Amino acid sequence: MSGDNVVLARNTEGAPQSDLHAQTVAFSHYNNLSAQLPIDPETGALVAGGIAEQADQCFANIEAIVDSIDHSLTDVVRITVFVRDIRDVDAVDEVFRAYFPTYVPARTTVAVDALPMDALVQVEALLTNGEGTIPDAPQAGDLVKYVNNTHNAPYDALSSQSVAFSHYNNVTAQLPIDPVSSQIVVGGVAEQAAQCLKNIKAVLTSIDAPFDDIVKVTVFLKDLADLDAVDEVYTRFFPDSGIARAVGYLPARTVVEVADLPLHALVQIEAVVSHGDGTPPQEVEARHGLIVEANDTDAAPKSALSSQSVAFSHYNNISAQLGVDAATGKLVAGGAAEQAEQACKNIQAIIENVDHTMADAVKVNVYLRDLADLAAVEDACARCFGGTPAFRAVGTSALPMDARVMIDAIFGNAEGTPPVA
Repeated sequence: MSGDNVVLARNTEGAPQSDLHAQTVAFSHYNNLSAQLPIDPETGALVAGGIAEQADQCFANIEAIVDSIDHSLTDVVRITVFVRDIRDVDAVDEVFRAYFPTYVPARTTVAVDALPMDALVQVEALLTNGEGTIPDAPQAGDLVKYVNNTHNAPYDALSSQSVAFSHYNNVTAQLPIDPVSSQIVVGGVAEQAAQCLKNIKAVLTSIDAPFDDIVKVTVFLKDLADLDAVDEVYTRFFPDSGIARAVGYLPARTVVEVADLPLHALVQIEAVVSHGDGTPPQEVEARHGLIVEANDTDAAPKSALSSQSVAFSHYNNISAQLGVDAATGKLVAGGAAEQAEQACKNIQAIIENVDHTMADAVKVNVYLRDLADLAAVEDACARCFGGTPAFRAVGTSALPMDARVMIDAIFGNAEGTPPVA
């Protein structure tokens, strides 16, 4: 690995702290925040009250972290809201409006089966970092954030369809809504998955971005048994271009079963997209022609529908990993701790294959069948990942292969990706 960019982990006493993960980890032009629970930082306990009070505490914790690094909430590019009951979203939205009265970031909202500390809500934020993380050499601190909406995809007053900053574009998670009727499309999960992907494609077309600029996809499913039907639709959209088909390019991917989705949809799809032109005022020679670098290694489990890692510019996106032994194709013996350790080993094999180390991790996302296993999984992650990456954990009733834990991660990519020769 080359380059002077550093992984910069920071904490403030104004928000809940952990010995195992940082509140925010900056690398290059983004700050990755740990998901915030409704914990009062003075008491270390959940705040009193119901969903409104808990949501307010989550956003207050995010604001405290953002303020502590001399940023503001207008620098947030994506908000992810996890609730235990999808009916609580209206109450969360009322709180959200108070913190984002004018500008609204891209957003993902899902209901999950469980949250740490039995909380009703957890909120995560991704933040710009215009000054970059090259020591003693500030980068373009006045980078512009591009916000875009199109009538060809569903419109939501509480989220922007896409928010670009530097070399990444964050797309609001798309529901299977027909933008003309503003209703869920007729049919089952296959029709709904196709509409989600059509909506993402419409958003990207509106900003002149090809579909194969997508570097990471997250599929949220009400029923994991529907995955085969979604996968069949998925193969109709990826790869999208002749060039991508020629090289067999597929983005990194994570598939998560959730308890419920807005409008009680069967599926929702989120995309993170490369933004090769960057956002001004980056130098032209620094922002044109960057390439997407996808890699696989035999040392970790492979998938016909995703790349193990996809790097673009200064970030590397890793597909979700189960506790599967690559040699046998089966889950390792043991419980959540052993599976978590194997998932981390798979991530390590993937990232070392591209000449990086686990210390380059900036964000770790954990999905658990039983949140009672969280402490053991956190311990396994602490042993495997160098430093203290930002962190998120949610509970789900099912995982692929009936696994107990699934982990994905985002890494810094200090050398960046080269321009097209």
